[in-house]
Amino acid sequence: MQAILFYLTYPFIYLIALLPFRTLYIVSDLLFIILWLSGYRRSVVMNNLRNSFPEKSEKEIFVLCQQYYRYLCDLILETLKTLKMPEHISRDRCVLHQQPWLTRMYEDHRSMIIVMGHYGNWEWAGPGFALHTRFPLVVIYRPLSNPYFDKMMTTTRTRFGTRITAEEKVLRDMVARNKEVSATAFIADQTPSDIRNAYWTNFLNQDTPVHTGPEKIARKFNYPVVYMNVKRISRGYYEIFPELLSDNPKETAEGEISEAFIRRLEQEITSDPVPWLWSHRRWKHKRPVG
Repeated sequence: MQAILFYLTYPFIYLIALLPFRTLYIVSDLLFIILWLSGYRRSVVMNNLRNSFPEKSEKEIFVLCQQYYRYLCDLILETLKTLKMPEHISRDRCVLHQQPWLTRMYEDHRSMIIVMGHYGNWEWAGPGFALHTRFPLVVIYRPLSNPYFDKMMTTTRTRFGTRITAEEKVLRDMVARNKEVSATAFIADQTPSDIRNAYWTNFLNQDTPVHTGPEKIARKFNYPVVYMNVKRISRGYYEIFPELLSDNPKETAEGEISEAFIRRLEQEITSDPVPWLWSHRRWKHKRPVG
């Protein structure tokens, strides 16, 4: 059944990937109408927005919800577009703001941990980083349940030299690459699989578990931690702003790096809420007692 679903869907995905951007966004506008009328996860989005911004009126929340679905449709089609997007377009559409300390870090043969959220177009951020720096990029991911779609996404994500590593293999992979300079990227605002070992904090006015894997690995190897802020400049154009969160993780207290990351992400979401993944059931867990 998984194979049938994939082979029935793939021709449409391929056609979308071939569309010029102007046509792609016309399709996105039509997809928005369909998705909005279907009510897909609208109650999840509305509740997440209400709880995150209790100071906003119901009208403001509704407007944000609509804007989010418009953005989500763009994001879905932009991700599919990556399948056939040439290198020069990838360079132009997602630009990294180079920093002198990034160059020094590479020249000093220092590997780094990248932390980012489901904010902006995180799928374009990988090629955006890989094509604008000398760092070999390794992206940590959770495999999709359908192996055919998972293989397609793996092919898409590795087109410009990026490597990907499944979440459960990350420590073994990093030990094997310990003598190589690299940048290992985590989408660090996902719900942790083990909430009892998560770092708990207040995020967007809600009690929230935070995945501690990036912090633990950074402290173990003493790799600097870099936050990647992916800003949407206009439709189909993004810019990446790297920020150094911790230069010497071994000297940090437990939870300090996770807290710094979540505060920085919260700041960005508060500034512009629309391009975050509001349709994810982020707050489905309660803090364990005792």
